[in-house]
Amino acid sequence: MSLNYEEICGYVREIALEAGEFIAREREVFSRSAVEYKEGSHNMVSYVEKGAETIIVKALRELLPDSGFIAEEGSASATDEHYKWIIDPLDGTTNFIHGLPPYCVSIALLEGNELVVGVVYEITLKEMYYAWKGSKAYMNGREIRVSDVTQMNHALIAVGFSYSAITGSEGYLERVIDYQRRSNGVRRLGSATADAVYVACGRLDAFVQDGLAPWDIAASALIIRCAGGVVSDYCGGEDFLFGGEFLATTPELYDEFLSSVK
Repeated sequence: MSLNYEEICGYVREIALEAGEFIAREREVFSRSAVEYKEGSHNMVSYVEKGAETIIVKALRELLPDSGFIAEEGSASATDEHYKWIIDPLDGTTNFIHGLPPYCVSIALLEGNELVVGVVYEITLKEMYYAWKGSKAYMNGREIRVSDVTQMNHALIAVGFSYSAITGSEGYLERVIDYQRRSNGVRRLGSATADAVYVACGRLDAFVQDGLAPWDIAASALIIRCAGGVVSDYCGGEDFLFGGEFLATTPELYDEFLSSVK
């Protein structure tokens, strides 16, 4: 079966918007008493995240009936399907719970081992980012590109402070301090998906985080590449989707930034 990636991307944008609007409506009436703690105080979930994933999975099953799913809340699973959806129904859960921006819906399509469709809806700004294999990258219908920053000392860098990364990676905080010293500044926004698409549209010049799951960055990785950016693991390789190491930046900044991350 050969897919029309552009057409699929259009359908996925509609699905992401539906889930995002559901999340936005629920935020208006949300109570923190609805929060469930999966593993201590750093990993939270609510009926909103689960409900959004149900909406997304149901719609994607109708779109590609034989596809598999890699989803944060486990409402569906992948085995050996040729097409797999990688879904984060609400990236930035802690932000959502506290009423802080940003938080996003993220949906990507994997064909074999290749990302072919990526859609991110940043709910708080109502921004729809998307790309498909061979396309440009877009936000709300407008083409986007990574910034033209070429030097670390001019770069605004986003970092992630995942609990597992801080406790399991020696020297992590020291690295963050080093980024701050060598750059134009460091930001921690609380949503890896938002960090990554902000690189794609040029708001940020680089992003790095340990301990990410594939649903955190699958859609964003494709969007960044289609926007002219570079993504990799910390060795400069392709194991960023399942390897737990992710960095993204402009092509001109990549070598210097990769060296600083190493």
